Amino acid sequence: MLQLEHKWVWDFWFAVDGVDYHMFYLQADKSLGNPDLRHWNVSVGHAVSRDLKEWKILPDAIAPTQHNDEAPDSFTTWTGCVIKQGAEWIMYYTGTKRAEKGLVQRVCMATSPDLIQWTKSANNPITQLDERWYDGLKLEYWHDASWRDPWVVKDPQKNLYHMFITCRVNSGEPDGRGAVGYASSTDLKQWTVGEPFFAPGWFGEMEVPQIEKIGERYYLFCSVSKRFHSKAHLASATYEPQTGVKYFVADSMLGPYECIGNGFLTGPKQDGLYSGRLIKDAQGNWQLMAFMGNDSEGHFVGNIIDPIPVVQLPDGRLGLKD
Repeated sequence: MLQLEHKWVWDFWFAVDGVDYHMFYLQADKSLGNPDLRHWNVSVGHAVSRDLKEWKILPDAIAPTQHNDEAPDSFTTWTGCVIKQGAEWIMYYTGTKRAEKGLVQRVCMATSPDLIQWTKSANNPITQLDERWYDGLKLEYWHDASWRDPWVVKDPQKNLYHMFITCRVNSGEPDGRGAVGYASSTDLKQWTVGEPFFAPGWFGEMEVPQIEKIGERYYLFCSVSKRFHSKAHLASATYEPQTGVKYFVADSMLGPYECIGNGFLTGPKQDGLYSGRLIKDAQGNWQLMAFMGNDSEGHFVGNIIDPIPVVQLPDGRLGLKD
């Protein structure tokens, strides 16, 4: 697993370069004492592996912009993704401003020729929420203006890139406004924000979205907390509220997506795992990786587990091998 002696690590994302898996992860010093403070004392670390188990630590990738409290990433550099265009790597990540006390999230961008040296875009932020569809800062019923965790993929059929984003819609009961937002681009630099991509009304937030094609079907993954299941969903659900990795299934990348069974990839055996990512190993098999949050005694662990094999059942459900 990836476990650092002096730092907690949590959300992470990958870039695959030949036989090398580059992992970028959120990190904060354990000297803070209280792990809840990690979110506001964060930078993006970097490690590389060939088997997703043994990791070599590389120089840190990015950190909050200093000496300018109005910079869109002056307070935090949170979760993102990496995609390659030609010879250039592009990282999208979540930024917040120190001037706003980190309450409003925006998507920023940095580029690199080698995955080591990163240059932030002079045009940051590159996307931000549009209040025609999405909730802005409404502290009377929610703790932030959510627009984070960008996940970018290329359309399989046309010259278009899709960005899926953790957000909240501006209609419905406040405790069920968690959704996956949307933006599109033809060049990965200029983005147009569009209507919400997926808003089931089930959760207050749907974090770290990811879409992958497994077999002949598409899967939308997100992480949800039992603290943020909406009252309406709890009243109608046939299962106990759960924290972990949730998935929805569709026949095409852009949906429509549906839930099969309880829709959780993780179960009681994986209690404490969060911000799960699916990644293909060197043999082409899908694996789940996630960070370990609180242990059975309620103490924050802050490491990233070894991969767990993912299996696809004939009816489209996914499971984890023991």
